[in-house]
Amino acid sequence: MLPVSEVEKIILDLVKPFDPEIDSEILPLSQAIARILAEDISSELDFPHWDNSAMDGYALCYADLENLQELKLAISSDEIPAGITIDQSLNQGECVRIFTGGMLPIGADTIVMQEDAERIDNYLYLKAKPTQGEYVRRKGEFIQAGTTLIKAGTKLGATEIGALASARCQKIKVYRQPKIAIISTGNELVSLDSFHSLQLGQIIDSNLYALSTLVTQAGAIAIPFGTVRDHPVELESVMRQAITSADLIISSGGVSVGDYDYIEEILEKIGTDIHVRSVAIKPGKPLTVASLKPFLNVNRSEDNILYFGVPGNPVSAMMSFWRFIRGAIAKLNGSHKTHWYPQFIKAITTEDLHSQGRRETYLWGSLTYQKGSPIFQPAQNYSSGNLISAIGTNALAVMRVNQTYVPEGDEVIIMLT
Repeated sequence: MLPVSEVEKIILDLVKPFDPEIDSEILPLSQAIARILAEDISSELDFPHWDNSAMDGYALCYADLENLQELKLAISSDEIPAGITIDQSLNQGECVRIFTGGMLPIGADTIVMQEDAERIDNYLYLKAKPTQGEYVRRKGEFIQAGTTLIKAGTKLGATEIGALASARCQKIKVYRQPKIAIISTGNELVSLDSFHSLQLGQIIDSNLYALSTLVTQAGAIAIPFGTVRDHPVELESVMRQAITSADLIISSGGVSVGDYDYIEEILEKIGTDIHVRSVAIKPGKPLTVASLKPFLNVNRSEDNILYFGVPGNPVSAMMSFWRFIRGAIAKLNGSHKTHWYPQFIKAITTEDLHSQGRRETYLWGSLTYQKGSPIFQPAQNYSSGNLISAIGTNALAVMRVNQTYVPEGDEVIIMLT
């Protein structure tokens, strides 16, 4: 068994990120939500575009206040709302009514909030002397034209989409979404849409749906290849189809040492290099990681295709994805390096946590916040075959090798799912 950290490194070293020239597409901004930017985007404009007011109030020249015995200024007959272009200059000793977002007139450099002044007839009486430049948003203060606005590898959320729209980016270049083939193996499995009633000894193939969901959440395209019996000829046929149509393959089941576990045997037959056969993790010890050259030229930039054989127990299969496969997909689709690795924090456990200590152990549960502090509530059952116990899971408590006990109320390392 290989240590968890070593397996993580092996996997990430095997992944060659998508080529931004080959593995990218141009999309309208409205269709780029949650996609990964394939090139740096520079702003064509200064932000703000011009000096403007951050408040409703009065624009003035700070120097006009220097020698005044009384903080009193004449009020211009003009007003400056947002959205109009002005070319007027401010006269000496004068201020002008301005509204949030309004363009500063030439000569103005300071804004007085309307609450900090009193208007009597055509004069403004300031309650206190302002700070020079107060409530003014200067041209280019946020970012200057020609400066990188968003870097390649950034996942585009609401703030990024909004900033790109402000910068007049109608179409942008993003990485294509990786195609992930998903295969479920096992004689006991029955597809959800089967018209036959469930017989004793049979179970619904939940892994196909759970893994497909995880793949979609990771920003990739899930290609379900359905449920395959533990038959080497059938398995090999489906595995070969998956390899020719996907960037990465995940199969669940058939990776242990039983008489009906054929995955590694078939991988060796079709010429893969097997890099991992098991990992010192609980749950999820049986993990096969292999790489091979594509059978056909399918316009992909990868030097090789990765194959992940994960355990059939549903929680173990999901654990393998959370800990190892999600990072591989993130690196493949051009995500910034920080997204290749799981996110860890510390939290207080609400119950005692136990582990045998022989393998790095992950205990699932829910993470909440009480008065801003993270609190971990462990599940009530830790059988890797009990998918019901994992409902609501959003975090995993991590117990390192040789760590056998964390008492209630103590801190524990948490991996976010």
